[in-house]
Amino acid sequence: MTVRKCIPWPDKRLRTAAEDVDELTDEDRQVWDDLIDTMEAMPGVGMGANQIGVLRRLIVVDASEERGKAVRMANPEILHSSIEFRDHDEASPNLPGVSAVIKRPRAVTVRYMDENGIITRKDFVGLWATSVQHQIDHVNGKMYFDHLSKVKRDMLIKKARKLR
Repeated sequence: MTVRKCIPWPDKRLRTAAEDVDELTDEDRQVWDDLIDTMEAMPGVGMGANQIGVLRRLIVVDASEERGKAVRMANPEILHSSIEFRDHDEASPNLPGVSAVIKRPRAVTVRYMDENGIITRKDFVGLWATSVQHQIDHVNGKMYFDHLSKVKRDMLIKKARKLR
């Protein structure tokens, strides 16, 4: 079990789009394992590789009640989003102590490379969908608070800095 340190905001790697994964390597599989261990230690419902300083398009999501059902994804891409939205209070270990309610599509269809290197499509709904979208934002160099107005975003970052 390897719990990795989450890099602190405003590290530039959190604002850098990660590199595509052409072929899965043993290192990529280890990053997935580390992301799962780190996510479980928080506990959280997902992690993107950028969060631990690895600039590869690798994410994990596990919004199951019982845990242990993490979906490993390389190069995740949203193909379809529902027109119905849901609000969820989102946060990040990269900017601890603060959170914000973000409105995202309630369901998404995602294409990704699975742990066997097979291109897969999967539908995610509810918290699973929210987490997938949040993690895809990470590997695209975005943070959840980028979905807020400038005023709300500035207030959130100011509050987080005071907590350090």
